[in-house]
Formats: sequence, C-alpha cells, structure tokens
Amino acid sequence: MSDKVVTRFAPSPTGFLHIGGARTALFNWLYSKHTGGKMLLRIEDTDRERSTDAATAAILDGLSWLGLTWDGEPVSQFERAPRHRDVAEELVRLGKAYYCYATPAELEAMRESARAKGLPPRYDGRWRDRDPSEAPAGAKGAIRIKAPADGETVVHDLVQGDVR
Repeated sequence: MSDKVVTRFAPSPTGFLHIGGARTALFNWLYSKHTGGKMLLRIEDTDRERSTDAATAAILDGLSWLGLTWDGEPVSQFERAPRHRDVAEELVRLGKAYYCYATPAELEAMRESARAKGLPPRYDGRWRDRDPSEAPAGAKGAIRIKAPADGETVVHDLVQGDVR
C-alpha cells in the first residue's frame, strides 16, 4: 500500500454545490496538498432520476470558482457500477455479504420501530443468515455487508479519533 495520501470529494449532482460540500472539498484539497498527495473527484451519479449534467457542470464550475483543482478526470460512480457489482457479488460468494429481500414497507417499519424506542434507524438483520431460496418470487434483493453481529467495531480516524 502506498504512503501517499489520496483524498476524494464525491458530490451528488442533484443540485448546486452548497456550503457543506464546499467545506468538505476545501478540507480534502488542503489536506492532499499539505501531504503532497492527490485529491480525486468522484461524481456520485447513481441516483439516475435526480442526477443531471447541468448539476454536474455547476459543481465543477463551483469548485473551479473556489480555486480547487483535482487530480485526473472526474470519475462517474454510475459508470463504475459493473465493477462494483462484481466486487459485491464476490463478497457474497466469500460469505462477507448477503442478499436482503426486505420490502420497502418492512424497512420503513424497522425505522419506525427504532424511532419509537429512541434508537437510530437500523436494519434488523432478518436476511443475514437466511437462504436466498426463501426470497419472495421475483424479488431482486439488495446486497448487505455481513458486519460482525456481536462486539464493537472500532476504526481509528485521523480526524475524529476512534469511531465506533
């Protein structure tokens, strides 16, 4: 693994660059320049109904107006979808992810139940250890990461410290 710092800014092209996005881009640009690294620009255009070319152009114009540059060409997240699908399916094959067939209504019920208990919305894992053959006929399913069910996962972040 390289010791070079690589940051990225990943705006969603569903509207103009806003102050929060500008702040994130500025932080990532400054950090990459400070460390002699790179800042990449990845356009999060997977929301095909709301993403527009005009919004992408407005974001690029906004970054340029701020004097922020990025290394290489902007990457379209949507264009990389086949690669992401391959990796997700490999994780399923390795047992590190699974198909979830919960319906939108079931997911909303889980969110409401958590809110009623004063908890953050959370998926309850109902498909984690079930066989996909139990899925309703014609259900497409979504791939979920099979994170540890017990214990605590801690990631040391250089900015935020330990994140649990």
